[in-house]
Amino acid sequence: MPVVVSYQGEPGAHSQNAALQVFPDCEPLPCPTFEDALAAVSDGTARYGMIPIENSLAGRVGDIYHLLPGSGLHIIGEFFLPIRFQLMAVKGATLATIKTAESHVVALGQTRKIIKKLNLKSVVAGDTAGAARIVAESGDSSRAAIASRLAAEIYGLDILMEDIEDAKHNTTRFVILSKYPEYARSGNGTTITTLVFRVRNIPAALYKALGGFATNGVNMTKLESYMLDGHFFATMFYLDVEGHPDDPALKRALEELDYFSREVKVLGVYPAHPFRESFKEG
Repeated sequence: MPVVVSYQGEPGAHSQNAALQVFPDCEPLPCPTFEDALAAVSDGTARYGMIPIENSLAGRVGDIYHLLPGSGLHIIGEFFLPIRFQLMAVKGATLATIKTAESHVVALGQTRKIIKKLNLKSVVAGDTAGAARIVAESGDSSRAAIASRLAAEIYGLDILMEDIEDAKHNTTRFVILSKYPEYARSGNGTTITTLVFRVRNIPAALYKALGGFATNGVNMTKLESYMLDGHFFATMFYLDVEGHPDDPALKRALEELDYFSREVKVLGVYPAHPFRESFKEG
């Protein structure tokens, strides 16, 4: 049986595209919300979850930082997907017939130039794939959707213009989630360790907690903070670092982090995606 991979969104979403690229023979499982996508992994309905965590233009996907630490799930991999938007409409429609462009608000913001050039009216939809489905169901040649190539194939729409995104470097980072930990082996290429922590209530606790990474030469690739349970004075930090917990340098840094923290939780130890190297080179 094919492995089931859950994702948030309708069929044709970029998350489904990411799932199919990582697991070509998988059975994608669309879910209405991120909570549903994570729950599907937790209860065994899905083997993995493909969840976006940040975008190079739109920034972090805030909901995930709140949901992931308490989900009990583990990050076992990452994937970087270049985001390409297509302008699509029902068969028979042309650039001359379309009057509106429908999509998720973020997608509309990332395709402003072509929308303005074609003098289209932006219409906000729940998500990109959902916009494609709605346009297909309408049968209206004056309505267009901005979504993925996969969505056009699924809903039988014609692509009127290809790759209309304003920025060609538009990329989304996904994390692959599992109910069970699958730690990468030490010494087997570049490894990313992801964790969340909460510092002790003492002066300069964050400075001291992070000092071990600097003194041990450990590269921090991401540090995010978010309020815990909506409280202004309860802050959790999300941290990505290069290295494996068994590496001597990272091991020492984690010991120092633990000393100055009241809570530390490793979410995953997984291979770095090759995109990271191309980004460094670029």
